[in-house]
Amino acid sequence: MANEKLPFTDHLEELRRRLIICFIAVAVGFLAAYGFAEEIFQILMKPLIQVLPFENSSQKPSLIFTGIAEGFLTYLKVAFLAGLFLAVPVIFYELWKFVAPGLYRHEKRYVLPFVILSTIFFVGGSLFGYFVVFPIGFQFFIRTFTTEFIRPLPSIKEYLSFSTKLLMAFGIVFELPLLIFFLSRIGVVDAATLSRQRKYAILIIFIVAATITPPDIISQLMMAGPLIVLYEIGIIVARLFGKKAIPATVDGQKEE
Repeated sequence: MANEKLPFTDHLEELRRRLIICFIAVAVGFLAAYGFAEEIFQILMKPLIQVLPFENSSQKPSLIFTGIAEGFLTYLKVAFLAGLFLAVPVIFYELWKFVAPGLYRHEKRYVLPFVILSTIFFVGGSLFGYFVVFPIGFQFFIRTFTTEFIRPLPSIKEYLSFSTKLLMAFGIVFELPLLIFFLSRIGVVDAATLSRQRKYAILIIFIVAATITPPDIISQLMMAGPLIVLYEIGIIVARLFGKKAIPATVDGQKEE
């Protein structure tokens, strides 16, 4: 049986403790990544650098910065982003531990699969954005609007902000099957409902894809396609792990 309800202040204290652990994990990741911030940013810039035009073979394409401290602050942000990715397993583990008191005993055993799968989906979504969407999107933004009189000079600050938003967006939306898993476990949705509402879900998926990807149909399809597949996976997950009727015991109470 799920644990007894705790006072609201106890929930806030528990949340504060979990957040502190997450912040510590991100800080440790930040310190570990700061020494490699330049190399990490070079990897992050690669999809853009490959499509930037340059005059001759001796002039390599590059990004610029216009503020005195912009380069330093950019490396700090890159290290923080890398630290956040390194801390993802800890963050998901703490998230699970925060919601675990409201679960039944047999549901709490999913902690290891949840942490592993949530990390894989988040990192996998970010990698999909980096390797698939970035090249196509930058090709559209740079090559389409570069002319003899218009030359792109992207700054490292703008590029980091843009790429970070996309990486995080793809990482988050790829958590869709796990979200469906939780909603089905608590009885909010079920496989039959998800199947019936498929056409509306596809519409929402295309709206989300159009909102967070570059304004070309190819990039939108490349995000919407995997999300539709993930939605179908979510239906299977809901069918396998969705909340089922729990038989009553002799004294009329639910089994744990």
